[in-house]
Amino acid sequence: MKGITKTFPGVRALDDVTFSVARGSIHGLVGENGAGKSTLMKILNGVLYADTGEIIVDGQPCRFKDTKEAQAKGIGFIFQEFNLINTLTAAENIYLNRLKIRAGRIAWKQVNQDAQALIDELGFNFSVTEKIIDLSAAQKQLVEIAKALSFDAKLIVMDEPTSSLTTNEIEKLFEIVKKLKSEGITIIYISHKLEEIYSICQTVTILRDGQIIDTQPVSSISKNKIIELMVGRSVDMEFPKRNTVPGEIVLDVQNLTRRGIVKGVTFNLRKGEVLGIAGLVGSGRTELAEAIFGAEKHDDGIIMVKGKKVAIHSTYDGKSNSIGLLTEDRKETGLVLDFNISKNITITNLPKVSKSGILINRLEKQYAQQFSDELGVRTPSINQLTINLSGGNQQKVVLAKWLFSDVDILILDEPTRGIDVGAKYEIYLLINQLAEQGKSIIMISSELPEVLGMSDRVIVLNEGKKKGELSRDELSAEAVMHMIIRSEGENGGNN
Repeated sequence: MKGITKTFPGVRALDDVTFSVARGSIHGLVGENGAGKSTLMKILNGVLYADTGEIIVDGQPCRFKDTKEAQAKGIGFIFQEFNLINTLTAAENIYLNRLKIRAGRIAWKQVNQDAQALIDELGFNFSVTEKIIDLSAAQKQLVEIAKALSFDAKLIVMDEPTSSLTTNEIEKLFEIVKKLKSEGITIIYISHKLEEIYSICQTVTILRDGQIIDTQPVSSISKNKIIELMVGRSVDMEFPKRNTVPGEIVLDVQNLTRRGIVKGVTFNLRKGEVLGIAGLVGSGRTELAEAIFGAEKHDDGIIMVKGKKVAIHSTYDGKSNSIGLLTEDRKETGLVLDFNISKNITITNLPKVSKSGILINRLEKQYAQQFSDELGVRTPSINQLTINLSGGNQQKVVLAKWLFSDVDILILDEPTRGIDVGAKYEIYLLINQLAEQGKSIIMISSELPEVLGMSDRVIVLNEGKKKGELSRDELSAEAVMHMIIRSEGENGGNN
């Protein structure tokens, strides 16, 4: 790609970018959210059209007007956001617009067999006749990967492909990527997880503010140097320290059960505490959080808030008891992307900006500006649509929404998923500030170092059961993993 420039209204997303990759290599592409990574790759894939510049594939100049033209040149793209149709099966999504026809009819048996072979090759065991809506996030990501592979692509762009995968699934994906490389297929690998870049890539390119900053062999550049080049300054990526002592118990959960999902979980949460919940994908972490907040109903158990037994059967009940939930998928369930920042911040507490049932625009904007400023949302205006914000700024808007609601208990489910390293540190600082202000935090994260680095205490879940609890002095990756894999016959550690 030579001299690629792309401008959106008021923003130059790419500025004279030249980027090349060698055949049969795995080439990392990193940068903060908004650096231009996805824009550059969407131009390569025909989703967007560059203002200036050219694309050269196998020595031939190309200018793709759509994804079909890019696919015809052997370019595949696994998007960060799922690009699937929920009401169709996995097989139908994999071969969408390319269903095999025999004697004037769709050869469903062949379609399903071919799709199943792709999924099986990925090393995962689920049926391609299941509808997308019934699949887990990890399974949906695998359908995306299988779809790209089905095009017989010679160059595949993977944009955050592991964001919904477990450690074992990531290892299997890496095996597949390495196999593709050995067959001469080129991979452009975009990830915020720098450990993945070091695990799988030979070369890394750093983008910042729409410009290429550097390209280096992975073996010759340190993680700290990559971070410095990404953000344009030296960043201390150690988890920020917090000098607070947790107070009285504000949330007491006893024997909470969601049939077949959460199995008799007991724990408490103290004022000013950050309580981590660790466990593998599918361990019941999110389902536990949803039950406490009221997003899903529980079948048994007691929830006590500030010493009082409460009935939580809906999100209204959760919010009424001063509980907020930052969901793991901010775009699907955390924000209204077509609303501006102002409306997203005030949406959970409209009576505060209303009088006699009528919304007062002046008051709404006043509060929205206040909370946007306090959380450091980077935007030219609170009238900006949230869909146009980077992932880190979107996450700050979700946090602002719950702070505006003045909840005392805040459950953060994957609070830094899909966020670049610089924005992650800012989220960590915000979490610490909330704890220091007396807010009580439950933090769920698939990134074990994050759980260990940010928590005062950690409970460990596996297969819906609480396997144990660790104080700050006891915290280690080995201790957590030991609890995760302990046998069913051992004590569940609910005491």
